[in-house]
Amino acid sequence: MKSLFKAVALITIFSVLTRALGFLFRIFLSRVLGAEALGLYQVSMSVFGVLLTIVSSGLPLVISKLSAKLNVKQNKKEEASMIATALIVGLVTSIILCVVVLIFNRVFNLLFTDDRCLIILFVMLPAVLFSSIYSTFRGALWGHSNFLAVCLSELFEQVVRIVLCILFIAGATSVMSSAISAASSLTVACALSSIFVSILYFVYGGKLSKPKNYTKTLLKSSIPITGVRIASSLIQPIIAIIVPLRLVTAGYTNAQAMSIYGIAMGMTLPFIFIPNAITGSLSMALVPDLSSAIANQETDYIKNRITSSIIFTMFISLFFIPLYIGAGEFIGLFFYNNATSGNLLISAAWIMLPLGLTNITSSILNALGLEMKSLKNYILGTIFMLFSIWFLPKYIGIRAVIVGMGVCMTLASILNIRMISKATNCKLNILKPMLKAILCCIPVSALVSFTSNLLANFLPLFFNLAISCSLGAIFFVLICAVFGLINISAFLFEIKQKLKFKKENKKKKVKQT
Repeated sequence: MKSLFKAVALITIFSVLTRALGFLFRIFLSRVLGAEALGLYQVSMSVFGVLLTIVSSGLPLVISKLSAKLNVKQNKKEEASMIATALIVGLVTSIILCVVVLIFNRVFNLLFTDDRCLIILFVMLPAVLFSSIYSTFRGALWGHSNFLAVCLSELFEQVVRIVLCILFIAGATSVMSSAISAASSLTVACALSSIFVSILYFVYGGKLSKPKNYTKTLLKSSIPITGVRIASSLIQPIIAIIVPLRLVTAGYTNAQAMSIYGIAMGMTLPFIFIPNAITGSLSMALVPDLSSAIANQETDYIKNRITSSIIFTMFISLFFIPLYIGAGEFIGLFFYNNATSGNLLISAAWIMLPLGLTNITSSILNALGLEMKSLKNYILGTIFMLFSIWFLPKYIGIRAVIVGMGVCMTLASILNIRMISKATNCKLNILKPMLKAILCCIPVSALVSFTSNLLANFLPLFFNLAISCSLGAIFFVLICAVFGLINISAFLFEIKQKLKFKKENKKKKVKQT
């Protein structure tokens, strides 16, 4: 458990740093490229993103699982063969995708309202090849739980891309040249990142051997995972079309529909995904950990790890809910000067619980080799979401998106948990602690709401949110400790033991010198 939490902490730190750089990079692009060039680049990226998802979503996860299992069995030669096979599968897939785009370029051009977007997509195509190489070696490092190397490769890619983009755009003289410069920087950055992660793989003892018949295994496991990622990517434009259309049907003007949709998707929902920075790190660390345990047939360890991971994810998700409910309006005003986004955040806060549970349970199912079950559950939940956003806007407006997402994730998480219980023959005792934690949110929400409204009379928004949310966070932890959901005394005792151990080691070193 300690090693897992260390891995989660490491991944979280690097993830926050990488995402922060990415956020700043998007701001830079929007200011330097200008609206027209940025529009061309983003439209081209929407198609490139789907191609990238195909080669870099399911395959690295499957590689990580197989690497972890083969590593446990100390079967280095077999693992080297599997990596070589995966490399060929990734390269062949990426080449096929590139050829399809080049041959059927007229069909792809129909997706764009501007012919220039196709040229920009052509500039990006080599990045698909490089990404397949990057994904293969990254998956191998992931399977060995070498999270430092994985995180370094991701950070390297982000930094190189930013530096190259700044250098390339500096020489641009027109709208088109600016967009092509941004696309070129992406391609070169992917090439350098694939070289960097390849070097890391071999530096850490990785090898390649004669490919063996792992193709079927790799494809069978990766296709469902890739299917979920592609469906998730494609569902966004579908929602973007349906929701404004149904809002107009419900009586909104076109301008009102687009405005409220933009507020919900661009200002409100990004806050809902904040806990994913932590729970996503756990999901990443959990895959090789469970895969190794499955290879060793450590049944009790697997059950305990699954239960503790779900409860941890539940706690992290619920931690943010009372803060958003209590201070949502002020959060919207502080970040966007928009009270509507804050009110929508209050309505949407509850989604974080089923969202977190869906993410962690999907990772567990993938580790257990039940990728197809996870895909079916996601599709079923998505169907309910589409029904919600089609029929509900007439009654609840833009909140139909919130309800739709909530229903989708709730259904998927429930089905995933049932599948996990059945597969592991283990009754996951999470309902009781979940209900207790939800009850803890009620007084915390009331405290944050009272404090934020009181401080609003005489403090700036920043200090208001800092004080009210800090009080809410502390109170949530304390009340969870009272209900026995977390053990603060055990945590403090462990810290004291670590400090004591470090002091003793220092004394020993001093005596030896």
